[in-house]
Amino acid sequence: MKYFTYSVFLALASCAPFSSPSSAEAAQNTPALTAAQKSAIGKKIWQNECAGSVDGLTTWNHGEEFPSLGIGHFIWYTAHHQGPFTESWPQFMTYCKQRQITPPAVGLLSHCPWNSPDAFKKEFRGASMTQLREWLAANVTLQTDFIIARSRAALPKILSSAPASDRQRISANYSKVASTPHGQYALIDYVNFKGDGLNQAERYNGKGWGLLQVLGGMKDVASGQAAAKEFSESAKRALQRRISNAPPARGEARWLPGWLNRCDTYARPIE
Repeated sequence: MKYFTYSVFLALASCAPFSSPSSAEAAQNTPALTAAQKSAIGKKIWQNECAGSVDGLTTWNHGEEFPSLGIGHFIWYTAHHQGPFTESWPQFMTYCKQRQITPPAVGLLSHCPWNSPDAFKKEFRGASMTQLREWLAANVTLQTDFIIARSRAALPKILSSAPASDRQRISANYSKVASTPHGQYALIDYVNFKGDGLNQAERYNGKGWGLLQVLGGMKDVASGQAAAKEFSESAKRALQRRISNAPPARGEARWLPGWLNRCDTYARPIE
């Protein structure tokens, strides 16, 4: 399993046009997570996104134009709406195919079949969505592995996009944060939570809020707990800046308390 996960990371990372020695070094020097630590990270992400509930594995949040599925609330667009945020449910389905795992048929459709919040709510206890929730609840480890692989693949792409003068510092910050299990949880969760920061559409007034911006916004601190704490604070600053730049009509300020609480978990040991 460890070999397969790292192979997936290499395959994803190979899509980046640039891979510096610092990015390879940072990835290779990231301490391996135990099965228990991976399980704890998966449970924390499930708690963060779904309050740890099975019903939360299929959600259509108020004010959003798409449903969010799985422990990582992977975005799945309908045929009628293609938004600016990175659509992660099809990526997860591709990962399942690579693992030779077959999800319920409804999950393999090209677009989300529930075209509105009302249709989603009406079918919430229907056979297709119930089967999908049950499958997701039974495959938490699979989803956790996907989220970890996606996070690991982000670093080479981030460094290829960052100014050459910033790459060494960003790579060093990544390594500092990744030196503890809860630091790795922070890196893994944040990519799933707010992306890698490379999508130009995921910016307000030209300012992003993904992993690139968080690593780049960190102050110079020591490795370990100090780095996990500073990552948490940098993430809060990035999200507060997002709120300040967001279109008022989106009302994103209502999400800020929950976002900040989530960032607080990055500075605490995983349980």
